[in-house]
Amino acid sequence: MSDLLKRSHEDWVRAARNSTPEGRMFVDGDYRPALSGETFESRTPRDGSVIAKVARGRAMDVDSAVRAARSSFEDGCWRSLAPRARKQIMLRWAELVREHTEELALLETLDVGKPIAESVRVDVASAAFCLQWYAEALDKIYDEVAPSGAGTLVTITREPLGVVGAVVPWNYPLIIASWKLAPALAAGNSVVLKPAEQSSLSALLLARLAIEAGVPAGVFNVVPGLGAEAGQALGRHPDVDKIAFTGSGEVGKLFLRYAGESNGKQVQLEAGGKSPQLVLADSSNLPAAAEAIAWGICYNAGQTCNAGSRLLADRAVKDELLSRVVDITGRFVVGDPLDPATTMGPIVDQSQLDTVLSYIDLGREEGADLIGGRRLNPDSGGYFVEPAVLDKIASTSRVAQEEIFGPVLSVLEFEGVEEGLELANQTAYGLAASVWTKDLATAHRVASRLRAGTVWVNTFDATDVFAPFGGFKASGSGRDKSLHAMDEYSALKTTWIDFS
Repeated sequence: MSDLLKRSHEDWVRAARNSTPEGRMFVDGDYRPALSGETFESRTPRDGSVIAKVARGRAMDVDSAVRAARSSFEDGCWRSLAPRARKQIMLRWAELVREHTEELALLETLDVGKPIAESVRVDVASAAFCLQWYAEALDKIYDEVAPSGAGTLVTITREPLGVVGAVVPWNYPLIIASWKLAPALAAGNSVVLKPAEQSSLSALLLARLAIEAGVPAGVFNVVPGLGAEAGQALGRHPDVDKIAFTGSGEVGKLFLRYAGESNGKQVQLEAGGKSPQLVLADSSNLPAAAEAIAWGICYNAGQTCNAGSRLLADRAVKDELLSRVVDITGRFVVGDPLDPATTMGPIVDQSQLDTVLSYIDLGREEGADLIGGRRLNPDSGGYFVEPAVLDKIASTSRVAQEEIFGPVLSVLEFEGVEEGLELANQTAYGLAASVWTKDLATAHRVASRLRAGTVWVNTFDATDVFAPFGGFKASGSGRDKSLHAMDEYSALKTTWIDFS
């Protein structure tokens, strides 16, 4: 990894020019075109150019992948392996991901515009570690014996659900795919992955590496395609036992409908957020808070489910804090994601750029004072925008309530802890939040009242695979990461034996 981080802009541009990404879907252990022969274009947000033609999966392709997954599940080639054997295969898979860091990082950056240094250092490394962590965990989970009394034996065992459909977004394609694949496969399921149409390429390489590691054919399949076609077909398929989805609330509700109108399959949702950074009057380290707030909205160009998109600042510290935040956001280097000097890349595509710019315009219409937010480098063909800060907005305004998914920070002022808490909880979402205070008792009290799946105190976006991730309210149900995720992909079976 260290050698890759030393490469120049020219080195990465040359690698991109020589790259020939695989665009065929991966079903039953091999690449194949869509049954219709159709493809769609994958364009890089760095300049809008086509980088691959990707198989356009439809319902018949999804059905083929689900049949392969079901066959592999029923014949026991994966779920019946001894836990230690599954562990060794998944550990080898994690190592292959590390060995292919250059290819995977380049695909991730070309597909979604993530700065190449972050793709190398964070995305590929995190995906590999997630696979490794669940591999190491899977042979250390025990079943139970219930206290049934003499003459009976009651066992409680965990069994895999069967076929899992995983639907993942474009903002962290490898990382979020690994959050679902690793526990699902560790539990013994077979998986059909539907990546976002903007970001199919790294998942297709990941599938090949799984086979090379020893994952049996049919256990892990990838069907790229459009959400309304391949995604809907997977959500409605009667032989899929569970959908694990990360994306927008609007699409998440569709998957709930698909489940209800088909076989009533389980649906796990992570559906975004509008995370508050709550800075109290007694916060003693405003420089650290400002740094975390700026990075919390600008990292990955603000295209993060738990982005700290709402700054709630006590009146006593707001002016100084906001000045520091604006100073830091102004120093972000927005540019070609293949340039190691870039700290913020482009928005993923033209549609999302239009959405971000429309919210910036809306903020002005709603009376906000705007700092930044200009379209940058339009002649490049890429989708670049500078960080935007919307100050002096109403808490009920759309820019304060709706997920924008871009580098747009809404700023609200309050006076006193109670008012701050009321504002923090005043959205439909509940994915994450942070509180900045020097008082430990206040930190505990505020954290307990914030309706969010993750609450950080005097930090933001600290994370690891051992900590569960998911939300309250409209942010969804279920949890990714940690040992708790294994429960999401398992069913409990009670076996009652009478030997009296």
